[in-house]
Amino acid sequence: MDGQRLVHIIDDEDSVRNSIGFMLRTTGYAVRLWPSGAAFLRELRTVEPGCVLLDIRMPEIDGLQVQQLLNERGAAMPVIVLTGHGDVAIAVKAMRGGAVDFLEKPFEADRLLNAIDKAFERMRESNGASRTDAARTQLANLSAREREVLDGLAAGFPNKTIAYDLGISPRTVEVHRANLMQKLGARSLSEALRVTFTAEMGEIQRP
Repeated sequence: MDGQRLVHIIDDEDSVRNSIGFMLRTTGYAVRLWPSGAAFLRELRTVEPGCVLLDIRMPEIDGLQVQQLLNERGAAMPVIVLTGHGDVAIAVKAMRGGAVDFLEKPFEADRLLNAIDKAFERMRESNGASRTDAARTQLANLSAREREVLDGLAAGFPNKTIAYDLGISPRTVEVHRANLMQKLGARSLSEALRVTFTAEMGEIQRP
């Protein structure tokens, strides 16, 4: 099994695990299926490194707790979070915790494959400082108002809340959001947040 092409699917729904697993196998990935985060963590010391598809809402231990424990144990495996409708604020927490991306169910196969490609790209990258510098450069191109809108999105707030906090209309927030997405080269909210959190991690790690 090629460790650079292994995907761990952690989801308590059999149908979700099996359907995603089948799709990934037919596109050339090796796959391991896990019925719970607890089952994955029990075997963490012996599992082969790979990308982790992690459902947020699971019994016994939820996805955020699994992600936290992976970080605490130094498991350097990129995580893609799978969420249900309305869990975007939770997904933002996962992104802040280092997740590569988040996908709302149901999601298109192309979106999943793109996220997995990014995850394996992160595994190949060895220079975290260069990623931080690039993220800071991107953020420096934003206007002050665009940065305020991005900060609101990073906090998990919807457009209406951001508009109220900034004293502007929701439509104006939408315009700033579209502009900042274009400047960051982001095709989705998760991509824009990744830039923010990458820059923040550099600040945290600075002595």
